[in-house]
Amino acid sequence: MKVIFSHGKESGPWGSKIQCLADIARQAGCDVDSIDYTDTFDPDLRVDRLLEKVKSEQDSVLLVGSSMGGYVSLVVAEQIGVAGLFLMAPALYIDGYHQQNYKPQCLQIEIVHGWSDDVVPVAGSLRFAQEVDCSLHLISGDHPLNGSLETVAGLFKLFLGQILHRMVPS
Repeated sequence: MKVIFSHGKESGPWGSKIQCLADIARQAGCDVDSIDYTDTFDPDLRVDRLLEKVKSEQDSVLLVGSSMGGYVSLVVAEQIGVAGLFLMAPALYIDGYHQQNYKPQCLQIEIVHGWSDDVVPVAGSLRFAQEVDCSLHLISGDHPLNGSLETVAGLFKLFLGQILHRMVPS
């Protein structure tokens, strides 16, 4: 399985959160990649870039997105089926973003959002989780979730384990 990370609007492809989660994915036997979007703040250009990457993959793909990267991952998962989505403080239902309704093609979606997020409202995650009936973890933390990294890492490890277990033939 390939785990592809998409960072937020003003962060980079290998920040501490992505490094931590990438280590978990590698330990589980997954290949990892993190797309560099630092040359554009346009979410739709980022969608195009991730879509091309996912189309070029031979293995099953799990998308992990943070903030704007959550939006990007979700929109790509509507256009091409993926094994799962792990979204951290996803920037959903944001004015100026092209897509405002979401119907991803995947079996498992999990969202983690900090209660104290003052950048991306928690309401978007609540609305989306209710619309698609997926797990939503509202945890103590702000937008970057760096102070809650241990909790995020634990949730990701469980999520990844469930995805990998589902993919093993019985």
